[in-house]
Amino acid sequence: QVQLVESGGGLVQAGGSLRLSCAASGRTFSTNAMGWFRQAPGKEREFVSAIIFTGGSTYYADSVKGRFTISRDNAKNTVYLQMHSLKPEDTAVYYCAAKRVINLLRIGGDYDYWGQGTQVTVSS
Repeated sequence: QVQLVESGGGLVQAGGSLRLSCAASGRTFSTNAMGWFRQAPGKEREFVSAIIFTGGSTYYADSVKGRFTISRDNAKNTVYLQMHSLKPEDTAVYYCAAKRVINLLRIGGDYDYWGQGTQVTVSS
């Protein structure tokens, strides 16, 4: 099993920045990629970003490209999501997820492990 714990959410004004963290523990060696997803009230969960551990390839939703950056600290088994130029439409609960197989990175249902989520609220 892999346990994921997100942190770093909060309330920020439009145009501001936040950095989310996702700390992994347990059988982390069994996972090969991690992603960030978000879900706003009344909306479906959507893909935000993902990173493949080997090689460090990164992927972004069009809505966050150029504003968000995903990265990983291998020594700390932690993945970060640096968010800049935040917009009210970025308001959501953000979840990190980990997966064993490196495919379908944009599909939440294909991930094996999930964190509990952290709230991000962007005020206008």
